[in-house]
Parts: sequence; C-alpha cells; structure tokens
Amino acid sequence: MAEITNALTGSPPTSTERSRWIALVVLCAGALMIILDMTIVNVALPSIQRDLHFTQSNLAWVVNAYLITFGGLLLLAGRLGDLVGRRKLFLAGLAVFVAASALCGAAQSETVLIVARFIQGVGGAMASAVILGMIVTMFPEPAEQAKAIGVFSFVAAAGASIGLLLGGVITQAINWHWIFFVNLPIGIATGLLAVRLVSSDEGLGLKAGADVLGAVLVTGALMLGVYTIVKTQNYGWGSVHTLGLGTIAIALLAGFILRELRAENPLMPLRIFRSRNVSGANLVQMLFIAGMFGMFFLGSLFMQRVLGYSALQIGLAFLPVALLIAAFSLGLSARLNVRFGPRAVLLPGLALGVAGLALLSQAPVNASYLGNLLPSMILVGAGAGLSFPALMTLAMSGADPTDAGLASGLVNTTQQVGGALGLAVLATLATSHTSTLLHEGRATASAVTSGYHFAWAIGTGLLVAALAAAVTVLRPADTSATIAEVQIEELGTEPAAYQEAA
Repeated sequence: MAEITNALTGSPPTSTERSRWIALVVLCAGALMIILDMTIVNVALPSIQRDLHFTQSNLAWVVNAYLITFGGLLLLAGRLGDLVGRRKLFLAGLAVFVAASALCGAAQSETVLIVARFIQGVGGAMASAVILGMIVTMFPEPAEQAKAIGVFSFVAAAGASIGLLLGGVITQAINWHWIFFVNLPIGIATGLLAVRLVSSDEGLGLKAGADVLGAVLVTGALMLGVYTIVKTQNYGWGSVHTLGLGTIAIALLAGFILRELRAENPLMPLRIFRSRNVSGANLVQMLFIAGMFGMFFLGSLFMQRVLGYSALQIGLAFLPVALLIAAFSLGLSARLNVRFGPRAVLLPGLALGVAGLALLSQAPVNASYLGNLLPSMILVGAGAGLSFPALMTLAMSGADPTDAGLASGLVNTTQQVGGALGLAVLATLATSHTSTLLHEGRATASAVTSGYHFAWAIGTGLLVAALAAAVTVLRPADTSATIAEVQIEELGTEPAAYQEAA
C-alpha cells in the first residue's frame, strides 16, 4: 500500500497522508462494488431468465428495479449525508446493499429477485451519493484533490466495462447467483475498514435541512421520470402512458423548485447552481453518459447477436476501455488538470469520445475486432479517461463544504439519469429502426446492425452536444487556487468557513 501511496502523492507519505490515501482506496472499493452491479447483471440475464422462468418483459425489471431506486434517491441521499453525517450514511448504505445482495443471490423466484434489486438500489444510492463529498473533504488541497478525483473517476468510468468482464467470468465459471454473493465479503470488509479509516463527521443536523415536502417532491419526480424513460421501450415515446407520466414528473419537479425557493431550510439550496461550472459540468456529464451508454449496452448486444461473441468474449472486448481509463485517470489526467485546468483537458477528451462512437457506427455486419472494434475502444477509453476526472473536478469546484454531499449526490444523479435516458432513447430507436427494415425485407443481421448504427449515430450527436455545451458554458478554473478561492471565483461570495478564517 505504501508503494501505491507514493505513486499517487509523488513523495514519501506521512502517517496521516497514508491513512487518507488508504481511506480513499476503501471508499473507491465500495463505489466499485456498487457501480459493478449496474452492468455485471447484463451478461447473466439469459441464465437468470432460464433458471427463474422470467418472461421477456419481466426480465427487464432485473435491471430497471435497481436503476429506478438508485437514480431516484441519489439527490435525497446526498443531502441526508450533509445533515446526519456522510460516514454514517455510507455505512448504513453498505449494510442495506450487502443484505439486499444476499437476498438477490438466494432468490429462487422472479418476485424475490426484483424486490431485492429495488432494495439494492436504495442501499447503493445511500452509499454512493456521499463518496465524492467525502473525498473532496479529505483532500482540500487542489493538486491532491485532482489525484484523488482521478482515482475515483477511474472507478466510476471503468466500472461498467469491468462489470461486463466479471459478469461473464463468474456466470460461466460458477453461476449467476455469485454475481451477487461476491458483494458480501467485499461489502463487509469495506464497512469494517471504513469504520477504522474514514473520519467521522457530525453533519449539520436534521433541523438544518429537514425539508420533508421537498424530499417527497424531488424523489417522486426523479423516480417517476426514470420509470417513464425505461418504460418507453414498451409503450413508445408518444403514448398516453409516457406523456401522462412524463407530465406528472415534470410537474413534481417544478413543484420541488418552487418549494426550494421558498423553504427556510431547503433540501437542495439552489445557490449551488449559481456556479456556471457546477451547472455546466452536470449538463455535459448527462449528455456524455447518455451517448456513451449506447456503446456499452448496444455494443454488447451487437457482439452477441451479430458477431456471436460469448459472455466472456464480450467482457474481454471491452477490457481496453477499462485499461485506458485506468491509464489516464490514475495519474495523467490529474497532472493535466492541475497544469492546464479541467476545462482544457475535458474538450479533447470529449472530442475523442465523439470520434470513437462515430467510428463504431460504421462497423459492418462481419466486423473484425482488431480492424473495426478495437480502434473505437481505444478512442472511447482515452476520451473517458480524460473527461470524467475533469467533469467531476468542475462539478465539485463551486460547492460550499457544507453542501459537498449534495453536490456529490447531484453528480451521481446526472450520471444515472443520463444513463437511463441514453439506454431508453438509444435502445428504442435501434429496435424501431430494425423493425422498419425487417418489414421492408432486409436480412435479419443487416437490419439489426443498421439499427445499432442508427442508435450510435444519435449517441454521437449527444456527445457533440456535450462538447458544444462544454465550449459555451464552462469556463477555465484556476487549479492553483484553494477550494475557498475557487468558491469565491465561481459563486461570487465567500463561504462562512473562509470568512471566519479571514
């Protein structure tokens, strides 16, 4: 561990510094476990369907149940972390997640598995919503914070592709039950180490922001919004079901905003959006992930249905993405962010992502891995490795220390809502385009591939929109400034802690 610490800090660590970096590894281990569960299930779905006798429509709930509760509760969980203490909420979330994982692994019916996945999403939201806030608090110095965020960004960005690989290995080597059981020792060890290594924080107290009505409104809006998005694959975008529920979700969100403007102790202080970089980074991240989701999800289906890859081969095919994200996030991106600023690093990262997804949209029916898929993997891996640390740095740069949990929850919320939106939009468009071509008499393989091409082209457009938003909305930040100085520059006001110190 000392060698890892030296590599991260660039100098022999003191005892306190070593403890902080070990604590970072512990927090990232918890985050990785939760992130893996979003994709590790995908390659096991055929085995789950066969063993538990799922119908095709009900099988989607193995993924959607987790996504709805996870995405819907992140913002609320982030604020609760600020109020009751982030370590307390992290440990409570781990406990719920581990217990739900045990229930998932032991499930012998589709009802039990779906209910357990809902509970897993609750625990995942509780634990992951506060991790980034704890990291920012532990590493207030800009250079160290950039390195720490780089490590966390690797976990967040590479977790999806690692999950595909591990899902294939575990499902083929043992059985699908163990993709859930493996969480038990990891979660328990993470919790025990967190109690010992992660500093406790008192929180502001529930009276400082117990906005019950705001919590109900925003949680209802997010959960109903995510549910509406994922069900468009069944009902379509123009259906009464989609438009009706979508209208209700928007009304709930509008009610939440009005509530926050008037509440004495709001759940989400809207001052956080006064920072162009905080607002812009979350917008860019939502667009970026919405577009990128098509590569992982639809790319897996393309390899399986068109190219005939096994679950393990699909996981190995995505391995270059994870390796490149690691290579960039675990050092290079942090140094570039400090040297040139996160905005200057983000722009070429987004451009690489655009090029990678555009190239994938040209892959033929008889695509070879080395000639057609690997170049896309390389471009996307490098682009994500540059983009995610920069985005997270920008998204946290304008948050007051007392709102770090809220800002962390907001970052995770935009990730999950972006992923849900991307999955629903791109999968629906791919299916619709494929059906049209099949009715026209096109061969199955050709029609399916064209459907994926169409969806990837739309995904490329979303990444172009993310790049345009980054150019027009974000502005350079002084990475040599302290956190308080960044807050003064972004918000135009001095945080209370900084005023007292002055």
